Amino acid sequence: MCFNVEDVRNGLDAAFSGNSEVDLLSALKGNSFLFYPLYSRKYGIQPNFSEVSFGGGLRCDFCWLNDNSDGPEWVLVEIEKPKLKLFTAGKKPTAEFNSAIEQVRSWSRYFHLNPSEMRRIFGAVSKFRYILVVGSKDNWEVNHAAQWRAHFNGQEKIEIRSSNIFYESLQLYIEHEEEFWSFKQNPTSLPSKNLGKYCDEYDYIKKWRAILN
Repeated sequence: MCFNVEDVRNGLDAAFSGNSEVDLLSALKGNSFLFYPLYSRKYGIQPNFSEVSFGGGLRCDFCWLNDNSDGPEWVLVEIEKPKLKLFTAGKKPTAEFNSAIEQVRSWSRYFHLNPSEMRRIFGAVSKFRYILVVGSKDNWEVNHAAQWRAHFNGQEKIEIRSSNIFYESLQLYIEHEEEFWSFKQNPTSLPSKNLGKYCDEYDYIKKWRAILN
């Protein structure tokens, strides 16, 4: 199958012009290739799952498995408004931005305190990779914002990325469609209800469940 470039661009344009997290999530769920920059391995990818809930009312927008040789790495992604205001006039993170960061931090705390739930949800976990996609490229390129993010990404377990990565994915797809064959095999997000079956049936997870548990 091929992704519909015009429809994807229209979806992204609507999300950015309306600063809509809902519209952005909709575009992402229907077009897995938009996650291309966030996948460590571009070929032989595993499918992504949307709206995976944890205990205590927590939920990530997307997750997927990196089935590495040194153990399963689960990537958990939080999507925020593409033009969310990042910093105050005093160059401090806004309350809304801080709330998004704290939401991702809460995942790490939850799994540290509830290892049995971590295993129930993901089958086997060697490590997590946490990604927060928030704000526009223009806002992140302001000097104080760029400096803040460079320090944050170097100190925290959370990787912050600009929402413009999805436009970058679209342009890469237009120019190098042949590089996206693995995403064409997994074109859309799977519902969270499929995650348990995926973990139960994937031999890689079965092997690492026995090793780690």
